[in-house]
Amino acid sequence: MSTPVPRSRRRPRVPVPGAAAPRQPVDQAKVGRLAVRRRAAGMTATEAAAALEDARLQQHMDRDREDLADDERGPAEVAEWERIAQLLATTGGTYDPEGDAVAQDELAADRRTAEAEQQRLQEQQQLAARADELAALARAGRLDRTVETRPGDELARELLVHRGDYHPVVDSWLAQAFADRSGHYADPATRTAAADSLPDRVRAHAALLTALARTGAPAADGDLEFVGRLAQADPDATTALAAWLDNAAAVKGGRA
Repeated sequence: MSTPVPRSRRRPRVPVPGAAAPRQPVDQAKVGRLAVRRRAAGMTATEAAAALEDARLQQHMDRDREDLADDERGPAEVAEWERIAQLLATTGGTYDPEGDAVAQDELAADRRTAEAEQQRLQEQQQLAARADELAALARAGRLDRTVETRPGDELARELLVHRGDYHPVVDSWLAQAFADRSGHYADPATRTAAADSLPDRVRAHAALLTALARTGAPAADGDLEFVGRLAQADPDATTALAAWLDNAAAVKGGRA
C-alpha cells in the first residue's frame, strides 16, 4: 500500500503558558444589574416601582450628557428595575436575589466562566511542564523509544518552537512513535486526530520510517538518523520516497 503525500494542515494555535488572557472590558450593563439587585434586596413591589420611577427620571435627565452617550449602565439599571418591579407585582412579597431565577442563572454562568478559565490555566501549566520535560530529555540525549508519547505532546512541541527551545530530536522522537504506533499513537482515533497537529516534516519522517520497516531491513536505534535529515530538508521528497518504497514492495510481493 502506498504512503500518501502529507497535506498541509492548519495546526491549532498553541496557548502560551503564563500569558495573561486579553483583558476583557468591564461589562457596565452587568455592573448596573448587580447594583440594582443589591439595592432592591428586601424591597416590596411598591418600593421597587418607586425606585424604577427614580431610575427613569435619572435616565431622562442624563439623556443630553455627552459623557454618557455610550453609557450602558444607566439603561441596564432601568431595565433591571423594570424586571424586578414586574416580578414583585406578580409574586408579591419582598425581593430576594437568591430566589430570583434570572439573577441565579447569571451567577451560575459567571461560575462556569471562572471554572473554564481555571481549567485553561491548569492546562497551560501542564503543557509548559511537559515541554520542559521534553526539552530536558532532548538536551540530555535521553529522548528515545523508552519515553512514551502522551496526548498533547504535539502542542508541547509547538510550544518549544514558540519559545525558542526547539530541538530536532523532538521531531525524530514523535515521528518514530507515530511510525511505531506506540504511546498515545497506539489508539487509531487519537492517531488520526494527532496527525493533524504534526507538521509535514514529522509526518514525512514517520512515513519513510514505516516504508523502510516494511522492507524487512533490520535497523537499530540511530541507524536511520538520515531519515530525519531528509524529512527536515524536503518533506515532499521524503514522502515521495516512502511511497516509492511502498509501491516497489507491493510489486515485489505480487511477483513472489
